[in-house]
Amino acid sequence: MSSYKQIFYQIVFGTKDRKPAIPFTAESELYKYIWGIIEKHNCKLYRINGMEDHIHIFSDLHPSVSLSDYIKNLKVASSIWMKAHKGFPEFNGWQDGYGAFTYSIREKDMIIEYIKNQKTHHRKESFYDEYKRLLTESGISFDEKYLL
Repeated sequence: MSSYKQIFYQIVFGTKDRKPAIPFTAESELYKYIWGIIEKHNCKLYRINGMEDHIHIFSDLHPSVSLSDYIKNLKVASSIWMKAHKGFPEFNGWQDGYGAFTYSIREKDMIIEYIKNQKTHHRKESFYDEYKRLLTESGISFDEKYLL
């Protein structure tokens, strides 16, 4: 018998101290690099985008991979790459934590569009407010002191 799965995650994490360290001119290279890491984990990237201080990744999760290991590997590998790359002179690491939110197949296209339109979205809502909203909408309790 075969195994079947459908595990969609929107993963959100920011730069250390929310520093604007992902320049627009270098972000597509970063996203391609992260895409490669995702493929090495046998996962599928549906959309990646972000701003100078954070990124959103919408991908599935292969059943053989734990979520925490997946995100740790994404952050560690991309951090090493960014620190060695001349396009990210202000980057000094990712924040310690992350947000991971699950979605159904019915919500897939909506989340892809939401991530695709991050630049427009953030003209109206800060990353801090967006992150609080995502946590609240997902029913996740949090301590605001850890969001700063």
